[in-house]
Amino acid sequence: MRLRTSIRNRAFDVTIYAILTLLTLICLYPILHILLASLSDPVRLVAHNGILYKTLGFTVNGYKLVFRDNSLLVGYWNTIVYVGLGTLVNMIMTILGAFVLSRRELYFKNHIMVVITITMFFGGGLIPWFLLMKDIGMYNNLWAMILPVALNTWNMIILRTGFQSIPYELEEAATIDGASHLRILLNVILPLSKATLAVIFLYYLVGNWNSWFNAMVLLQDRDKFPLQLLLKEILVANDTSASTMGSAGGVVIDSAGSATAYRELVKYCTIVVSTLPILLVYPFLQKYFVKGVYVGSIKG
Repeated sequence: MRLRTSIRNRAFDVTIYAILTLLTLICLYPILHILLASLSDPVRLVAHNGILYKTLGFTVNGYKLVFRDNSLLVGYWNTIVYVGLGTLVNMIMTILGAFVLSRRELYFKNHIMVVITITMFFGGGLIPWFLLMKDIGMYNNLWAMILPVALNTWNMIILRTGFQSIPYELEEAATIDGASHLRILLNVILPLSKATLAVIFLYYLVGNWNSWFNAMVLLQDRDKFPLQLLLKEILVANDTSASTMGSAGGVVIDSAGSATAYRELVKYCTIVVSTLPILLVYPFLQKYFVKGVYVGSIKG
């Protein structure tokens, strides 16, 4: 009887591992395909059909073309500025809002939460929002990418729930010792909420890095465009800058067929360049991810 149970358990484990391995390969292959394509000869790449499991004539000319295009370099710098400053503002606003809403002594706390929650489901619409942003000076400038999205309601609710999970006795002890609300936040609440803070930080970081819609609506000058908006133009509108269609690494692009092939190569290289920073951040925050979401969701 025990032998049969053991065999069934092993068979079940093998099946589960096989399914998970298959799902992992399905998820990883698109990344591998884009990476291999970005390092392949563009003419051979365009002519290739089927699964790509190795580079087709190794070359880094596509990356040379990408980094030679000033608009992409400017877009990369703009994205770094928007992400850095935007994430900082996001975290400050979210921490302050979550801390206030987690206080037991806050009057009308439930009513305030109802009003805040309503904003998650209802909005004024795109046109009124655009007119409002333009009237208050949030058009075609740096703050247009930061202040309109300074606070995410869902992230604040998660962080507020995480703050509420901290034993209240710790705050009482700090209050007896004469600590102010700011001191309690900095010395008691935040050190005990590292996991939840890491998750919220990751949410904001990825959201700001991938943001392009607000830039498309609120930015007019191309020298203010983030990388993702330029990537959207390259992938959707097939608008590869003419400045990239010259020569790179001694390879002269002189025919329509070669230009088309190199446009495809530039698309793959741009995707790798725009995705790589986020992929490098994930491993360092992964250990906090599950714990942070769990802590932030165990209370209502």
